[in-house]
Amino acid sequence: MLETRLDIARIRAARRMIDPVFLDSPLYRCEALEPVLGCAVSVKLETANPVRSFKGRGTELLAGLLTEEGRRAAVCASAGNLGQALAWSGRVRGLDVTVVASRSAPAAKLDRIRALGARLELVDGDFDMARERAAALARHDGIRLVEDSLDIETCEGAATIGLELVDSATPFDAVLIALGGGALATGVGHVLKTFAPGVEVICVQPAGAPAMTRSWRGRRVVTTETTDTIADGVAGRRPIPAVLDDLLVVADDAVLVEEASIIAGMRMLLDHAGLVVEPSAALGVAALLEDRARFADRHVVTIVCGGNVDMDAYRRWVLEP
Repeated sequence: MLETRLDIARIRAARRMIDPVFLDSPLYRCEALEPVLGCAVSVKLETANPVRSFKGRGTELLAGLLTEEGRRAAVCASAGNLGQALAWSGRVRGLDVTVVASRSAPAAKLDRIRALGARLELVDGDFDMARERAAALARHDGIRLVEDSLDIETCEGAATIGLELVDSATPFDAVLIALGGGALATGVGHVLKTFAPGVEVICVQPAGAPAMTRSWRGRRVVTTETTDTIADGVAGRRPIPAVLDDLLVVADDAVLVEEASIIAGMRMLLDHAGLVVEPSAALGVAALLEDRARFADRHVVTIVCGGNVDMDAYRRWVLEP
């Protein structure tokens, strides 16, 4: 395989550094989904941990590194999940964590960031505006800027999910991975292409936030002026060049799905799997719904990457007719 920034030895070592509460998340075949989707479906459930998303795997590595370096403070931009995870990992290690988020981020995520002891600064605009503000704070205060997907620890932490997949006894043909900044896709993809190159790595992004998918298809960074999706966790406008380079090596495909399919996927995960998930976590099911013929008679793993959703919005999307 061509080289990426990731390293298998470091990924294996990450397993020994990450709090076990984030490791060995459930992987199970969800037969109740299969009659509707027309294929065998296994769920990798990354919501059964204290921050209800996969992000804790990466922040455990980052917070440990910062502690080793003698750092006492860090700042990050977040759509909500990274901020919660960094706050959790930082609190355990005595780090002063500041999270910059959009004022429009789900209230449940913002409340949880505060509850975990981080300082929260809200900005007008979207995630990329928050990223600019976090960088400015880091420069002004002389503290470490944590950048999701660019910091290799976020990718290699997520890559431990890939190790768990290849170590499982479950044979599968494809993995559907939510695509935002790229940490999850590049991390899991790197491991799969190293140890299970026959498994198809398919990234899924909302049509309303297509920057990384367009960049992957064009093999160059493509930015967008705006985003328009309920999947706030993957709604970036400006892909990071180094992350795109990694993605080009490990991804077999990148697809876009419509908002209606995301909502249908959330509803299906509730009705058939008993799972309350945020929109980003339903992207894999949305892809299955939109292209049943492609996946017919195959065994597909979908990574349910987060469960931090504003319940008022969830009721409007999923529960109300």
